[in-house]
Amino acid sequence: MTPDFHGKHVTVAGLGVSGVPAARVLRELGAEVTVVNGGDGPRERTQAGELEALGVTVRLGDGATLPAGTELVVTTPGWKPASPLFAAAAAAGVPVWGDVELAWRLRDRDPARKPAPWLAVTGTNGKTTTVRMLESILGAAGLRTAAVGNIGVSLLDVVTGDAEYDVLAVELSSYQLHWAPSVRAHSAAVLNLAPDHLDWHGSMAAYAADKGRIYEGNRVACVYNTADPATEELVRAADVEEGCRAIGFTLGTPGPSQLGLVDDLLVDRAFVADRQRQAQELAQITDIGAAARGADQAPPPAPHNIANALAAAALARAWGVTPAAVRDGLRAFRPDPHRIEFVARTGEVTWIDDSKATNTHAAQASLAAYRPIVWIAGGLAKGAAFDELVRDCADRLRGVVLIGADRALIRDALARHAPEVPVVDLDRTDTGAMAAAVREAARLARPGDTVLLAPACASMDMFVNYNARGDAFAAAVRELAAGGEGPAQDCPGH
Repeated sequence: MTPDFHGKHVTVAGLGVSGVPAARVLRELGAEVTVVNGGDGPRERTQAGELEALGVTVRLGDGATLPAGTELVVTTPGWKPASPLFAAAAAAGVPVWGDVELAWRLRDRDPARKPAPWLAVTGTNGKTTTVRMLESILGAAGLRTAAVGNIGVSLLDVVTGDAEYDVLAVELSSYQLHWAPSVRAHSAAVLNLAPDHLDWHGSMAAYAADKGRIYEGNRVACVYNTADPATEELVRAADVEEGCRAIGFTLGTPGPSQLGLVDDLLVDRAFVADRQRQAQELAQITDIGAAARGADQAPPPAPHNIANALAAAALARAWGVTPAAVRDGLRAFRPDPHRIEFVARTGEVTWIDDSKATNTHAAQASLAAYRPIVWIAGGLAKGAAFDELVRDCADRLRGVVLIGADRALIRDALARHAPEVPVVDLDRTDTGAMAAAVREAARLARPGDTVLLAPACASMDMFVNYNARGDAFAAAVRELAAGGEGPAQDCPGH
């Protein structure tokens, strides 16, 4: 039942992509809304002015005090559970919802419209790519769909908007899942689990438990990664509806109730009439992102993107999508920028931008896709250790160029586990360091090598975000090519 917010005093914690729609929707539903926000910069003041014009009270520079009379707190994803605001809410017996929880409870507010079911995706890495693949497959099947959630499109805007959808492809972060106890997806996938955001969750166990919430109440399929047993454990622990199945995806030959690979084919042994003896061809590996790769100079999809495609295909098949639509959707899929993105080939050296690899787990997947590699790495480590990453990829490295504030952590790991690999340590954190890094990488590279930007670190020591870091890399590669270092063949995205 859709809650009645008329006259209810609701506090929204935070502005931004999630907080502004939450405050606006709650006000439209008749709530008395107060927004609290710790920041008080120009952007926040602009957003505050827009909300105040709607009758919303906004308190900037104060994110700790619970407004008097608050009956419900709706939080944006970034606020830590240990925040003083939530402690005050708990002491006062006030419930806390996330913006995703609010969207879930409002999805059926219009009795004339059937709410669109959710196909949900989470994981430490690969969420956005998988959701984009799923959206492309569902679209190829002729379904009205959208990729929403942590991907940057507010779920609240979608469920309260005028557009009608058959099904939604929903990316959910661990932050969002923590505050969304009521969400019940049609089917869901956890792609992988690795230590991340532990300062927010408090422990790996708490982080995994929040990820596992995505399986609660699933109706048709809980999709897990056979190469990551922790994801299957989350399925085993979930309370699902009667008849919901565990569906694995693997880069090996699939068993019954799995999707996987046979030679260069993606095949389904889960959604077929006789999964003990039958397998259904879905697509070829080279179909994945074929439209975006264009000419033959772009490398084939990396293994972890093949795994993402299998997870997306599993969710689509759980919805009833045909094999042809899976193939056509994967062919039409175009990855978001800075995710294993082909930049250029200069001479016989390939340049790949994976600036989105902001943690060691993502960088490890990226490094596993190429050989030999000149690796550009470094930035803000966020408390990460690099020994396992370096040990696993040492035999793939031609050389390493280090940039950023915490580069010494990677340099020390290289000294321990790959002492023979040449390392260039650029002692600078200005944005111009990227051009210098590209020049040094070109000096280290040999014909047949891949120069890979996979920093394994966050970008904010040098750049506004990982997008700006990737843009700087691509611009430096183009400049290098224009200077006569080799014929560049830019892909359409650049």
